Amino acid sequence: MDPFDNHSTERANLPRNMIENSMFEEEPDVVDLAKDSSAFPTFPALDPDEAVYEPRSSRLLVRGLGENDLDEDEEDCESSARLLGMSFMNRSSAHRSNSSPYTRQAPPRSCPRPSARTMVVCVLFLVIVCSMTMTGCRKPNKTSPMETIFPLSTSGELFPWVEYRLPHSISPLSYDLTLNPNLNNMTFTGRSVINMSVLHNTKRIVLHSANLNITKATFKLGDEAARDVTVLEYKPRQQIAVNFLEELKAGQYCVLTLDYSANLSHTYDGFYNSSYTDKDGKKRVLAATQFEPLYARKAFPCFDEPSFKATFLIKISRKPDYMTLSNMPKAKTTQLPNGLMEDEFERTTFNMSTYLVAFIVGDFTSISQNVSDTLVSVYSVPEKKEHTDYALDAGVKLLEFYNNFCEINYPFKKLDLVAIPDFLAGAMENWGLITFRETSLLVGKQSSPLEKQVVASVIAHELAHQWFGNLVTMRWWNDLWLNEGFATYMQYYSLQTVLPNLEIGNLFLAVRFRALDKDALNSSHAVSTEVNSPSQVEEMFDSVSYEKGASILLMLNASLPGEHQFRKGIIQYLKQFSGSNADTNDLWNSLTEVISPQHQNVSEMMRSWTSQKGFPLVTVSRQGDQVTLTQEHFLLTSDYATHTSSLWNIPVTYVNDNCSVAPECRQVFNLMTNLSLWFWVNWYICVCFYIVHYGDEGWTALGDALSENVNVLTPEDRASLIHNIFALSRLGRVSFLQVNNLLNYISNETDTSPVTEALLQLSNIYQLLCKRQEHSLVARMKNYIMHHFGSLMEKQTWGEEESVSNQELRSVLLETACHLKEGNCTQQAKALFKSYVESNGTLRIPGDLQQAVFNVAAQSNEDWETLRDLYSHVTFDAEKRKMLRGLASTQDAWRIVWILHAGLKGDVIQTQELPLVISTVCSGFTGYLFVWDFIQENWDSLIEKFPVGSFAIQSIIKSATSQFSTQAHLDQVTSFFSGLKERGSQMRSVQEALETIRLNQRWMDKNLVVLQNWL
Repeated sequence: MDPFDNHSTERANLPRNMIENSMFEEEPDVVDLAKDSSAFPTFPALDPDEAVYEPRSSRLLVRGLGENDLDEDEEDCESSARLLGMSFMNRSSAHRSNSSPYTRQAPPRSCPRPSARTMVVCVLFLVIVCSMTMTGCRKPNKTSPMETIFPLSTSGELFPWVEYRLPHSISPLSYDLTLNPNLNNMTFTGRSVINMSVLHNTKRIVLHSANLNITKATFKLGDEAARDVTVLEYKPRQQIAVNFLEELKAGQYCVLTLDYSANLSHTYDGFYNSSYTDKDGKKRVLAATQFEPLYARKAFPCFDEPSFKATFLIKISRKPDYMTLSNMPKAKTTQLPNGLMEDEFERTTFNMSTYLVAFIVGDFTSISQNVSDTLVSVYSVPEKKEHTDYALDAGVKLLEFYNNFCEINYPFKKLDLVAIPDFLAGAMENWGLITFRETSLLVGKQSSPLEKQVVASVIAHELAHQWFGNLVTMRWWNDLWLNEGFATYMQYYSLQTVLPNLEIGNLFLAVRFRALDKDALNSSHAVSTEVNSPSQVEEMFDSVSYEKGASILLMLNASLPGEHQFRKGIIQYLKQFSGSNADTNDLWNSLTEVISPQHQNVSEMMRSWTSQKGFPLVTVSRQGDQVTLTQEHFLLTSDYATHTSSLWNIPVTYVNDNCSVAPECRQVFNLMTNLSLWFWVNWYICVCFYIVHYGDEGWTALGDALSENVNVLTPEDRASLIHNIFALSRLGRVSFLQVNNLLNYISNETDTSPVTEALLQLSNIYQLLCKRQEHSLVARMKNYIMHHFGSLMEKQTWGEEESVSNQELRSVLLETACHLKEGNCTQQAKALFKSYVESNGTLRIPGDLQQAVFNVAAQSNEDWETLRDLYSHVTFDAEKRKMLRGLASTQDAWRIVWILHAGLKGDVIQTQELPLVISTVCSGFTGYLFVWDFIQENWDSLIEKFPVGSFAIQSIIKSATSQFSTQAHLDQVTSFFSGLKERGSQMRSVQEALETIRLNQRWMDKNLVVLQNWL
């Protein structure tokens, strides 16, 4: 699923890593690169749940001129205790916060015997020297076990299950679903016939149901006659159960039939109702589904967990003037006695998880094309059919790409891409029936390449899911990254191959920077982490699962030998787990099986990236001709932090001053401890997920080199340097004067990625100063930005531009210039808006300029009203959304209040757009305090429309609090959320908000005087 409804891109002194502590007094090992290396010993791998890893000491110095071999053996690592939770290399469970809702207690068990570990070195692999805690395992609790206390069901009887996750004694084999939606009164009835096998002897069947009124239940065991049974319900966990007097025996087959009724959901999950206004002004209604992650249970009783895969046969009744769609092709249509039509769809040919089931009832039109024995269709409401051509063309090309790349053809006869008028997520990968926001699928024939890039990106992501998520599904939501990280990685990889003109690389780099920003917080989480509640499941849909997941795959691919090793491993993974479920270790094992035997175990290499939160800070220090690399956890907040002795196995790509830009300059080795050798660390087209600190001399040298020749590094590497030095400033490792010294070159910068990153970082500071009402500093920061970027802004044209990269550059430059009220920009924007209005729709504003133009228009009373009228009539979705952002950028208090409440109500402005409205309003000084009051007053309404922990709620909290930097605001936010209790107080996004406010407060306290003296 793509939860992100737009594609715009969105830091505490630390103790040195324990390898730098004085307790490690050994002299560092010295290796001469001029000598031939000897092979490292090979040891069996350990399961991640078998050991706690602790580095004891390691400092490896390497002298020479760049040879890539080692001549030292390494000490092995031993296991001594069962891993607690999912955090890799944690010193002990005592370091974990006792209040963490994600802590997992391991059951008592015997200690595993110490084992050695494997590292096989190719090119230059450095092995962690580590020793293990030898305190042994916890003793089993010899006291009497606590008696299980069963909760009461709604009927007052004891409910026979106490866990959040379902028991695995029963497994569904197939579902026959019949659904009868009534779009007049927004209700539906249904029947769910579930064929099951008994895996273990049991006296109960437990499954999921939410807001369904079970009217009749029958049970049939084997060849016996069906009999009525009583269904118990426990609403807090959305579970129902059937008890039996006699055990069901392993190996038996049974059928549970449940008749039920329910209301169509009025939110954006389950089987929900939606509406839109057609071209004649008439209201049209429809019903659609959104089941990921936990909402199939709101449409039919089911085993609603990813590992319970089954086949599905679906029947849906409808009025004759409506149509229905589902995962599979339609098998037949039958006229019912009540005048309705019943459409029956073929049974799914693959087992699939419940969250991938989908069905739609409405009025849509389509265009289609056959490719590789699959009928690809794009559906829209009738008046938007002309906007579907690009999506079909992109979908066909991408489907062919994935068929070839995966060496497994898409398995169904049809693939539908449907634009839903009212849809919260960006898109949803339902197998065979992918649903989209209209803005994520529809583009006009005159749309800009930048608008087409957005659509192609979402299509590429969802088509990747047909293999990564649908064909092979994560076993549980703790490994969501196997779905979303892979789909995100493949989204960018596929577009670089299939549609290179979209220049997707800049976007991929930018989202990786934002993932680093989030993962630098103590409130972040491991890529693979335990989840045990609905809100925790919802919160997994974030940039760690998506962009960090994609980033570590990109980094792994770049570090493996040969061009096709990664792809071979992925194909092995898909074929081995086709139609079933997998976890992170399954992926690493599949990759290890195809990697050349002289190379290290992929699981050993990658476990540090998936089982512990955060990422490393690699520090480069130079003495003479020797450069030393050290690593530590990059963590912005040391207060309340969970300190660990974490190390990462880091593939380092480097270039030096003799060869820095050409592909052949690129050299790679793995840093797993500390290292010293003679080179300058950098990246050739950055594929890393870590921050590099070059030291004072290093940053000075890099700044001087860029000032002399901006092209000494690639644009991607220049953008990475800019991101790194701002992150280090936030950490407190470099002064803001050093940031300024690096940026002295920026006036000569013309490439999109470096300019965009620099402007984003400076704009963040500008916004903080503005919200603190530091008016003098705000004016001086504006002058600073205009001094460095003003000439580049003035060079931008206001006509059509074909290059995606140039459009990206122009849009960010002109939006910034107009936001800073630079005279020429605002005049041009006003003139263009006036011409647009007077043309009655015949003049089109270039897509990349629309946002700047609409933002300027919204600052005028008259033009704001004109823009609101245009918003209510425009049918082109991308343009309509930019108009909405323009309306929300107003600084008029009355209009801000109106637009917030209009978004909440959902009549004039769809509620799906409320997170975007809030984000935009918060960017202005007038609006950000209104938003905070609005959220506090309307919290219950917000969590009724958007689930607690959902991406929409995460976005709302971040938008409202990320620019606070005072103790007063910190106290307000703390007080409000602490009072919510089960209504949101434990969300990770709340902890992130509090941490961000503290960081803002610390940065401002430390740098205000610096800025006053410097600007």
